Amino acid sequence: MSVTIAGKTFNSRLMVGTGKFNDFEVMKQAHIASGAEIVTVAIRRVDSGAPGHVGIMNYIDTNKYWILPNTAGCATVEEALRVARLSKAMGINNWIKLEVIPDTKYLLPDPIATFEAAKILVEEGFIVLPYINADPLLAKRLEEIGCATVMPLASPIGTGQGIKTAENIRIIIEQSNIPVVVDAGLGVPSEASQVMEMGADCVLVNTAIALAENPVGMAEAFKLGVQAGRMAYEAGRIPVKTYASASSPLAGIVGK
Repeated sequence: MSVTIAGKTFNSRLMVGTGKFNDFEVMKQAHIASGAEIVTVAIRRVDSGAPGHVGIMNYIDTNKYWILPNTAGCATVEEALRVARLSKAMGINNWIKLEVIPDTKYLLPDPIATFEAAKILVEEGFIVLPYINADPLLAKRLEEIGCATVMPLASPIGTGQGIKTAENIRIIIEQSNIPVVVDAGLGVPSEASQVMEMGADCVLVNTAIALAENPVGMAEAFKLGVQAGRMAYEAGRIPVKTYASASSPLAGIVGK
């Protein structure tokens, strides 16, 4: 069940976020229940803090979780570069989940700005995990310039609409030589399981866990959904047939 990204191996294929939780303690318990080893954090939410200030990083055990800083809230190449460089300066690590989103209504990532920022960050030595529309050509170009993964959306972020881009995700998976992480729009564990059955390497889930009636229970459910989907993918599904096929052979039936 392990997955390797940029030479680093993780035992869980579920990544989780830190936004939208009602309180940090619930977030902490949800992270534990998820079994995830990668937690993404918006750099703009990290408070280096006043003395005695309790911020989000106080509830994330950096000895247990690999922090994936992200550039959430950035609308331009320049903003994304500035936030990524700030992350590295803070000493978190040299990984960055690249988000460049000028669209305030649908929150769709800007493909041109994402590519431009990714190219610069790769050249500067960052491990870049770009969040993108499910665009197979863009995904391939990002792989070619040295990104560590591609992270296509299943549907617009935070909507819970599920998998609206399935066919494009299939193409991205088919042509990719780097891990494919399905990110955004998943609402329930069965959808996570479905994209894992398609061959996705990981999923990243935030809103579906954070805004569930029971975030801790939903986090565990997503853990199991991801595991089941990956196991099914590795086991190999049966071919889809046009006509029915009896489970038991007809030969030797009484009366024949």
